[in-house]
Amino acid sequence: MSAFEYKYKIGVRRFGYVNWIGFYTLYLKEVQRFFKVWVQTIVSPIVTLLLFFTVFTLAIGSERANVLGHQFTTFLVPGLIAMQIMQNAFANTSSSLMISKVQGNIVDILFPPLSAGEVTFALILGGVTRGLVVGFFSVLVSLFFIKIPFNHLFYVLAFASLGSALLAALGFIAGLWAEKFDNMAAVTNFVVVPLSFLSGTFFSISKLEGPIHIASQFNPFFYIIDGFRYGFLGQSDSNVNIGLLILIICNILLFGLCYLLFKKGYKIKS
Repeated sequence: MSAFEYKYKIGVRRFGYVNWIGFYTLYLKEVQRFFKVWVQTIVSPIVTLLLFFTVFTLAIGSERANVLGHQFTTFLVPGLIAMQIMQNAFANTSSSLMISKVQGNIVDILFPPLSAGEVTFALILGGVTRGLVVGFFSVLVSLFFIKIPFNHLFYVLAFASLGSALLAALGFIAGLWAEKFDNMAAVTNFVVVPLSFLSGTFFSISKLEGPIHIASQFNPFFYIIDGFRYGFLGQSDSNVNIGLLILIICNILLFGLCYLLFKKGYKIKS
């Protein structure tokens, strides 16, 4: 009998359909966890963004041709910000589950009167919050160094939210699957980072040809970055509304998978 079946069998839950207090408490715990080490979780990504921006600016200089009708530095910054949003959303959920498993305190979220859905969505929402917080401060700091246009605020918020949700869900699955920190590092280094770098962060995929260009159309990271950049620049490599639909479908599928895996007790049930 799983922990969730046990809770319902003995009739612990007395909160109606959703335990909102428990859900909010777990979500708040996740938010406080990354704010407690804000230098590592918020300042560090911004420093990384500025280092990327500085290196590309110094290496390319002013000779780089315009991209999507904008100077290369203006084109580059939204992509860098989107990359930081995604990577930090992934890191929050994956590290939360991984550390809980390694330290043996995963039972702290298994046995309280919380359903699988409440735990799943609270952890993912914590990752989304970290991604959006990092994105907000990244935009704020970037404005001190370069003038970034804001053409469509709706698309900025929509793609930032959907992108962080997608990566938080991926981090959730990776956190369940990984049995040690080496496994987590492998997912980050061989999946998340390459897909982020090859999704148009530093270039327009219109420059790609043949199979590589076709393959990029199947990379959901591309639609996150392309749509997020469109919100600022008003120009994109693809139809942003189609990208929006693709990300909504991907999020629904991944959220459902996260729920099913956690409810089943995948790699957390002894």
